[in-house]
Amino acid sequence: MSAQWLGWLVAFPALMSLLVAACGRWPNVRESVSVATAAVLFAGIALFIDPVTAGERPSLTLFEVLPGIGLTFTLEPLGLLFALVASGLWPLTTIYAAGYMRGNEEHAQTRFFVCFALAISAAIGIAFSGNLLTLFIFYEMLTLSTYPLVTHHGDVESRNGGRVYLGILLTTSIGFFLPAIIITYLITGTITFDDAGLFGDAGLGVLAVGALYALTIYGTGKAALMPFHRWLPAAMVAPTPVSALLHAVAVVKAGVFIVLKLTVYVFGVQFLADTGASELMMWVAAFTVLGASLIAMTRDNLKARLAYSTVSQLSYIVLGATMASSFGILGGGMHIAMHAFAKITLFFCAGAIYTATHRKYVSELDGLGYAMPITFTAFFIASVSLIGIPPMGGIWSKWYLMEGAADSGHIAIIMVLALSSLLNIVYLLEIPTRAFFHNPRPDTPRSWHEAPWACVIPLSITAAGCIVWFFYPLPLLKLLAPWAP
Repeated sequence: MSAQWLGWLVAFPALMSLLVAACGRWPNVRESVSVATAAVLFAGIALFIDPVTAGERPSLTLFEVLPGIGLTFTLEPLGLLFALVASGLWPLTTIYAAGYMRGNEEHAQTRFFVCFALAISAAIGIAFSGNLLTLFIFYEMLTLSTYPLVTHHGDVESRNGGRVYLGILLTTSIGFFLPAIIITYLITGTITFDDAGLFGDAGLGVLAVGALYALTIYGTGKAALMPFHRWLPAAMVAPTPVSALLHAVAVVKAGVFIVLKLTVYVFGVQFLADTGASELMMWVAAFTVLGASLIAMTRDNLKARLAYSTVSQLSYIVLGATMASSFGILGGGMHIAMHAFAKITLFFCAGAIYTATHRKYVSELDGLGYAMPITFTAFFIASVSLIGIPPMGGIWSKWYLMEGAADSGHIAIIMVLALSSLLNIVYLLEIPTRAFFHNPRPDTPRSWHEAPWACVIPLSITAAGCIVWFFYPLPLLKLLAPWAP
C-alpha cells in the first residue's frame, strides 16, 4: 500500500463532511452519505492490515515546519488498531445516530453529522501521527470538532457542560502536553516516534523522567485520569450518539491510545521498566480505577453511571502502559478494542431506552426487560464483557493486564483489577437485574416496545462483537504481535 493513502484517509471524512452539509435538506441522502463515507474509510484502513502486520511502516511527510519537524503520518500496529476501532464503529454509530436523532426529533441534525465526520478525521490523524507535532495538532482538532456535539442542545446545562469539557481539555493540552513536547525536543533533539523510545541515551535521572512522564500523561486529558476527569461526566449532557462517540469511538480512546503510544515510542517500555519512572502514574491509574467505580455505584442517572464506568475502564489501559511490561502493552491494546465494543453497546442501550420510554434513571428501569428484551439482553452481554467473564471478549484484555502486573512484579495491581471487577458487577448488573427480575412500576405503560430498528440493530451487532472477540481474539494478537508472548 502506498504511503500517499495515509494523507487521503485522514482527509477523506473531512472532505465528505462538505457533501454531508450540502445534503442537509435531504435527510435520507445526508445519512446515506455519512454511512457510505464511514464504510469506505474503514475499508481503506483495513487494506493496511497485512502490510503493517508483516512489519511495514508506511510513512508520509506532507510538509516541514523546521528541519526534521513536519506534519508526518506513520502507520504502526497501535495506530492501526485505534484507526480500525474508530472507523469500524463509525458506520454503526452513524446508523444509530440517524434513528436516535429522528426518534427524538433533535434539531440541527446536519451540523451534528458534519461534526461527527470532522471528529473521525481528527481521530484518524491521531492514529496515523508520526511525531509529537502531528499528534498535538490533531489532538486539538478532535477537541474543537467535538465541542459543538457536546453543546448540541444549546440549553444552559449543555453550555455549562461544554465549558467544563473545553476548559479541562484545552488547559491540560496547552498547559501540560505542549510543554512536555518542547522539553522532549530540547532534551533529545527530536520529536519523531521511535520503536526504542527517545530517552535511552539522554542521561536523565529517575525523578526527571518521572516528572516528564507525569506531565505527558496528565497532558493527555482525554485519558480522564483523576483529578482531570470531570469533563467526561460533564459531557453527558450531549445526545447519546455523542456519548457513544466520546466513550467508545474517538475521544477517550484517543486519550488512552496516546498514553500507550507515548509510552512505547517516546519513553520506551524497557527504559521505563529499568528506571521505574512510570510507577507514580501507575498508582494514580489504580486509584482512578477504584475511585471512579465507587462513584459509579452512587449514580442513579444511567448515562452518568456509564460515564464514571468509562473513567474507571480507561485507567485499565493507562495501567497497562504504566506497568512498563510487554504484557501490559498487549493488555492495554486489547482493552481498547474490547472496551470499545462493550461501552458503545451500553450507551446504545441507554439511548434506546430513552428513545422508547424517555426514562434515564436506573431506578426507573424496573420491569422494562419485558418490553425491551433485545436492548436489555445486549446491555447484559456488554456488562459481562466489561466485568471480564467468559464467554465475552473482555476476559482477554483483563487476563493480559494481570499477566503484565505479575510480569512487572506489581501483585497489588492484580488485586486492584480483581476488586474493580467486583465493583463492576455491582453497578452494571443492577440494570438488567432490575429490568428482568423486578415488577414494572405502576406508571409503566403496557404499550412500550423496542426503540426504532436503526437503534436496535447497531446495539445488537456490537453486543454480538463482545462474544465474537472471545472466540476469535487472534486478529488482535497478530496486530499486537510486537508485544505478544
